[in-house]
Parts: sequence; structure tokens; C-alpha cells
Amino acid sequence: MIDDPMDRIAAALERMAPAPLAAPDFSSASAFVWHVGPDRLEPVVQVSRIDIGLLVGVDRSRDTLLDNTRRFARGLPANNALLWGARGMGKSSLVKAIHGTVYAEHKDLRIVELQREDLPSVGRLLSLLRDAPYRFVLFCDDLSFGHDDAHYKSLKAVLDGGIEGRPDNVVLYATSNRRHLMPRDMIENERGSAINPSEAVEEKVSLSDRFGLWLGFHSCDQEQYLAMIRGYCDAWGVNIDDATLHAEAIEWQATRGARSGRVAWQYFTDLAGRQGVKISS
Repeated sequence: MIDDPMDRIAAALERMAPAPLAAPDFSSASAFVWHVGPDRLEPVVQVSRIDIGLLVGVDRSRDTLLDNTRRFARGLPANNALLWGARGMGKSSLVKAIHGTVYAEHKDLRIVELQREDLPSVGRLLSLLRDAPYRFVLFCDDLSFGHDDAHYKSLKAVLDGGIEGRPDNVVLYATSNRRHLMPRDMIENERGSAINPSEAVEEKVSLSDRFGLWLGFHSCDQEQYLAMIRGYCDAWGVNIDDATLHAEAIEWQATRGARSGRVAWQYFTDLAGRQGVKISS
């Protein structure tokens, strides 16, 4: 029996505290998604991705990231990577495709998707991954920070690792439409109103500097756009002559007001549907 009031309070708090999260069976899948409330790593039975050979116009970024990932999978030094640039040009598709390619060669490579809004929990996630006998690509898609957004501070736990250091078996790949992960007007506003403009936004802007690899993605030209669609048609056996494909695809992108890998896939999805061809990613 506990008589001391402080001991009773301590015992009650201990009963209320959640038990430490047990590591999942990492052998059950090659990909996981991190959720909070409660904390859990959910396995992904089938990853939504396309073959790396179907990604057109990103050859340099593909080769750089593929080499970096292969080194990491072999237990060699590798860099965190920031994939930034034009919307719909295959940044997240490339990360997933590269994981699939390297996983076929190194079966202990895992990918874990982390949502931007869950960044404050990244320390708890890293503690689960640190001692696991696997290599983890931590994937954060569409990463950016707005006004009064302090989530970027949590990201430093992955990039710098704090006093413990980043786990040797974890590397971060993030995608963003912004090179500096924050709006340009926010950078200029803070510089203009700060007592010391040179230091006003250094902490936030320098966050992107902590990524060892910067891989830029730019809008595709018409030739690349049409080549993407032709590659999809060949891969899924959709028959269409070049003249018809060109006319339809150009009209499709004109109605969207944009030309990108995403628009190419959307046209191909429509085309395959009209021809009764089933596709899977």
C-alpha cells in the first residue's frame, strides 16, 4: 500500500502513461507509413509506383539519387536529398521508383513515409528505427513551411540528429515545390523588417542547406511530354498512332494550361480508359 501522496501521484501517472511503442515486424513489408495518435507504423502491402524506366526527362536526378540510394543500402555514407522544382514532374514518383529498384537488389531497404504535419513526432519515429537491422529511407512528400510554422525545427532531428546524431540506418528524402522550403515573400518580408536582415531568416533558409543533395526538376518540353505518353502506351499495350496521340495529347495539355509528367499520366489514363485497357501503378 502506498501512503505517501507523491508516491500515489507518481504511480497514477505511470499507469496513465502509454506503454512504449513496440517496433513492428519490418520483415512484413518493404514500405511503411508513420501515423500518430496513437503512434504506429502501418505496413504498405503494395506501393503505388511506376517503373523507373518510364520516368522521362529526369535522367541526371535519377542517376544521382539512384547512386546515393545504392550506397546507403550497402551501408556506405549517403546524403539526405531534397527534390525540388516544378509541380507534377515526378519528384515523389522518382523516390518511390528508386526505392523499388534498389529494394530488388538489397532486401533490407525499407521506405517510411512521414507526413509534414507529423514532423513533431519524428524523434519517436527515429527511436524505433535506430536499432532495427534494416536501412530506412524516410520520405516526406510536399515539404514546405509557412508563416509561424515551427515544424521545421523538428526536421533538424533528422538532418542534424541533435546530441544523439542521425541514426546511421536512416536517410531523409524530401520533395518540395520550393528550393528554400518557404515562400519567397516570407523571406523578403522577414529580411525587410528585421533588425539584422542578414540573420532574420537564416535559420529557416539554411534548412535546405542541410540536405547534401539538391535535385532540381524543371518543366518538360513538348517532346519530353509526348515521349512520356508514348512510353506509357508501350508499357501497357495501348495502341495509338503518333498523329492521333500528338493531336489529342497537345489538346489535353492545352485545356489544363500546363505540361508535366502528371498531365501526361492523366491523359494516358483517359486514353487507356477509352480503349478498355486496365492499368495499375
